[in-house]
Amino acid sequence: MGKKTSGSEMSHGSDNSEGTTQDKPESVRLKRKITLVNGVAIIVGIIIGSGIFISPKGVLQQTGSVGLSLVVWALCGVLSTLGALCYAELGTTIPKSGGDYVYILEIFGPFAAFLRLWVELIIVRPTSHAVTAITFATYVLYPFFTPCPAPDITIRLLAAAALVLVALINSYGTRWATRLQDFLTLWKVVALVVIIIFGIIQMGKGNTRYIEPDSAFRGTTTSPSAVALAFFSGLWAYGGWTDLNFVVEELKEPFRNLPRAIAISLPTVTLIYILANVAYFTAMSPAELLNSEAVAITFGDRLLGVMSWLIPVSVALSTFGGLNGGVLTSSRLFFVGARVGHLPEIMAMVHVHRLVPVPAVIVETALMLVMLSTSDVYTLLNYMGFVYWLWIGVACAGLLWLRYRQPDLPRPIKITPIIPVFTTLVCIFVVVMSAISAPIEGAIGLGILLTGVPVYFIFVWWENKPKVFRRFIDFVTTRLQLLMNVVPTDDEHSD
Repeated sequence: MGKKTSGSEMSHGSDNSEGTTQDKPESVRLKRKITLVNGVAIIVGIIIGSGIFISPKGVLQQTGSVGLSLVVWALCGVLSTLGALCYAELGTTIPKSGGDYVYILEIFGPFAAFLRLWVELIIVRPTSHAVTAITFATYVLYPFFTPCPAPDITIRLLAAAALVLVALINSYGTRWATRLQDFLTLWKVVALVVIIIFGIIQMGKGNTRYIEPDSAFRGTTTSPSAVALAFFSGLWAYGGWTDLNFVVEELKEPFRNLPRAIAISLPTVTLIYILANVAYFTAMSPAELLNSEAVAITFGDRLLGVMSWLIPVSVALSTFGGLNGGVLTSSRLFFVGARVGHLPEIMAMVHVHRLVPVPAVIVETALMLVMLSTSDVYTLLNYMGFVYWLWIGVACAGLLWLRYRQPDLPRPIKITPIIPVFTTLVCIFVVVMSAISAPIEGAIGLGILLTGVPVYFIFVWWENKPKVFRRFIDFVTTRLQLLMNVVPTDDEHSD
């Protein structure tokens, strides 16, 4: 920390191979290998995790009616799209990997950016990925232990194996990770389309009791706070639309493909979410949906017959895809943070042949395994709910500030200022509602965020550290370089 990485005299790798080198040496840097299709698969694959299969009932629980719950799902999709448009402008105006960490760094400076990075490193990414791995393991083991739950130790061991496997795939090469992401995203979308098709068949049979206009809004809540909490649940289900911005430097034609990927992904997810919820209500009542432990499995047991196995398999593959996409994108966040000097220098290095940030993947995986070993992993994740929206709001507000401070900065995409203003207000609303609905969790989350303050001043801001400390860090870094066969990138950006 505190020392910005420099270039290396070593020069290996090629743009068309991940495990070989050419006779002509090339620079060591991340390569642009992520296509538009890969970008769409990353966004869709991360947003659609297990929630829409298992428990899409938070919105229904708060709204009280089928009709209003579907309206909230649709509006949450619109709000997420507006936020994604803000990130499309930021990502093309500041075309660097790292997402909102880099935007906050460029606009508000290193201190605020470090706090954003810190909370992602120690809590948000490790806990969210650990929970995803647990869900994956639970549904892989489901057929073997049903009707009894699988032993917790078995679930966690399988989850650990999944984390290690994802780390190996992402360390082997970007193409391997993106190809896997493409396949898993396609699988989960096909599974949801199957659910939607069976819902349409049910509607054709006249099973529309709960979605007909005269009954759909029966029982609608009159509590503004309940509706607000419904929006909070819905927006959380759309989380992940920011992640493609973490890999902009590896995205081919980012000025075109970043906004295109966003324009394709968010409407697609919104449509799938709405139609999947409609399909559920053709097979079960609102009360049955609320009481179901896994909504899609209940749906499959009732309608898919011998094909009901498709649902637990799809949940498992869906969560594995979310895990793979999350590790792919967040490892780049930590790589960029180290490149800036906010994390240890070793994390800013890439494998000399495979040209992927192997140390960042390893550190991230180690933290996920630590979180997996604690029984409080779900509690830790709940603490950070409001922090996620806090930083999105800061980034959207930063877009407006950047327009004011640098009006002549080239902007390949320039959205109407109404969108970032509105998105910032929505983020403020979500943060406030989080604090009101769960003040203790919010206070603990804020406390965890503030633990980054002394870390910043000791390891980043304080440059004149004792020589013995610097020598020790240099010694450890060089030994780790040799062990992992990694070197610093030649410059700050990819080709």
